[in-house]
Amino acid sequence: MTAAADRQLTSLSELAGLVAGGATRRSQLATATGLSRAAVAQRVDLLIERGLLVETGTVATERGRPPLALHLASHTAVVCAVDLGATHGTVAISELGGAVLAETTEDLDINDGPETVLSALDAQIGRMLAAAGHPPEHVRAISIGVPGPVEASTGTVVRPPIMRGWDGYRVPGFFAGRRGAPVLVDNDVNMMALGEYGHRPATAHLLYVKVGTGIGCGIVSGGVVHRGASGAAGDIGHIAVPGHDDVLCHCGNTGCVEAVASGAAVAARLREAGLPAEHAADVVRLVSEGDPLARRQVRLAAQRIGDVLASLVSFYNPDTIVLGGSIASLHDDLLADIRAAVYRRALPLATRTVAIETTVLGRRAGIEGARRLAVHHLLSPAGIARFLGA
Repeated sequence: MTAAADRQLTSLSELAGLVAGGATRRSQLATATGLSRAAVAQRVDLLIERGLLVETGTVATERGRPPLALHLASHTAVVCAVDLGATHGTVAISELGGAVLAETTEDLDINDGPETVLSALDAQIGRMLAAAGHPPEHVRAISIGVPGPVEASTGTVVRPPIMRGWDGYRVPGFFAGRRGAPVLVDNDVNMMALGEYGHRPATAHLLYVKVGTGIGCGIVSGGVVHRGASGAAGDIGHIAVPGHDDVLCHCGNTGCVEAVASGAAVAARLREAGLPAEHAADVVRLVSEGDPLARRQVRLAAQRIGDVLASLVSFYNPDTIVLGGSIASLHDDLLADIRAAVYRRALPLATRTVAIETTVLGRRAGIEGARRLAVHHLLSPAGIARFLGA
C-alpha cells in the first residue's frame, strides 16, 4: 500500500469515526478534520457509495437550507456480537450505530469443543440474520468473547483453564469460507471492560474486575483495550496473596487471589462449613438470605481482592474501577471492604480521584463490548480498507 493510500484510509477512518461519534453535517467534519469542504465531500461520497454511510433527512438549523444528515449505514451493514460463557452463549445482530436488531441466549457447554460450539453458533447467526431480514453479506464484522486467554492478533485460544479442547484453536479459521466478514476474538473480560467503558464518557482509564467463579481484569485506556505483548495483560487472578501459601490454585501455583477469594473459593469454604454452596451463585443466594458465615467470608474475600487492587491502583493509576461478575452483585458486602483496602494501601495521589463502582451494564457488558469492538474494527483504517475492497 502506498503512503498516499494509507493516508486516504486514515482520513476515511477519521471521518467515519466522527459520524459514529455524532457529527451529522459535512461542515462539522470539515471543521473537525481541517480538510476542505471539497475533500470532505469526495471522501464522504465514497463512503456513501460503498454503503458505509447514508445521508438522509434533515438537521434543524436556525436559518438557511437545512442540510442532509449523515449516519452510519443500517440497511446494508450490520455487525454480529457474541458472548460465549461456560454454559451459555449470547448472540446479537446490531446496526453500526448500536441498535440491536435481534438477540438471543442459548444454553451450551463450552467443553463440547470448538467445532461443536462454533457450528451451533454459526447456525444461530444464520437464523437470526434471516429473521432480521439481512442476507449474509450484510454482516461486516463478527466479534466473539470467550471465557479464556486469547492471542487477539490471531484469534487463537491459549491454554484456557475451563475450555477443554480449545487450546491452540484459531477461532477465525473456523469461519473462513463460511462468513465473508472479519472475525475478532478476545477474552470475555476485555469485552466487558470495553462495553462498560463505552457507557462512562467521563472515564479515561478503566479497570474492569470480574469477580465470579474466577477473577479476571480488563484494562481500557483512551478507548483502547490494553492486552500486553502476548494478550496476557489483566490476568490478575494469579497474583499471590501473602499468607496463603497452603492454598493450591488450578494453575499449579499456591496463594493465587483466585484460589483464595473468588466465588468458587468462597463456595468451597462454605461447603466445608456444611452450607449448600456448589457455585458462586449459591454464595450470592446465601448472602442475600442473610447467612452470617457467607457474609463474613465474602467480606474477607473482598479485603483480599482489595489488597491486590491497591497494587494495581498504584501501578496503573486508573480513574475508575468497575466490579462485575456474579459476586459483584453483592454491592454492600463487597464494595466497602474493597474500597477500604485500596484507600489504606495505595498511594494517596493514585486514590485521590479513583472511583470504585459496580457495573452499570450487568450481564450485558460482554455483548455490548463485543459490538463496540466489531464497529471499532470496521471503522479503523484496516476495516475501511477491507470494506472498500469488498
